[in-house]
Amino acid sequence: MNAQNCLQMLREIKDVSFATVDENGLPHNRIIDVMIAEENRLVFCTGRGKDFYRQLTGNPHVAISGLNKNWQMVRLTGTVRKLDEQKKWIDRIFDENPSMNDVYPGESRYILDPFAIESGTVEFFDLGTSPIHRESFSFGGSKTAEKGFFITDSCIGCGTCQSGCPQQSIEEGTPFAIRQDSCLHCGLCYEVCPVNAIIRRGE
Repeated sequence: MNAQNCLQMLREIKDVSFATVDENGLPHNRIIDVMIAEENRLVFCTGRGKDFYRQLTGNPHVAISGLNKNWQMVRLTGTVRKLDEQKKWIDRIFDENPSMNDVYPGESRYILDPFAIESGTVEFFDLGTSPIHRESFSFGGSKTAEKGFFITDSCIGCGTCQSGCPQQSIEEGTPFAIRQDSCLHCGLCYEVCPVNAIIRRGE
């Protein structure tokens, strides 16, 4: 699994949840079709008269999430930019997504502008396995932020965290250790540790 695999999965899901922020800092969410996924780039389009268009051009920070039939989720956060060569991109989008011809027949397609997400972070989260599996990746020069929890050297080895972990993702040791690839990030270990030996990663 890598960042491109995650982008391709969003393309295969196609109808994804897409969040933006408006001029007042308020969140907005809608279902948007992923039109093209190629290396380090996700391409989509929207009409220039839409609120979605105004939000994209006013604040480039976006978030996307999609879930496939196997209970595998991809979550992407990144920044968008409007692509040059508008007609070339719109024609390519329509060639690769022919159902768009029914929505915007003929020359009406050119009311659409193409956008791309070329940098960001993606997280793959598989709820279809036991224990769950997660991985994080970055693309286009972005850095992946550490999430979840970490057991410090203050651990006394009591096993309280291990016995309560819903995915049994904590291994005995000195100190105990969390398997990050199967951690739910629920925070139960953090709450029950009697000596506060568990901290949030990245803090």
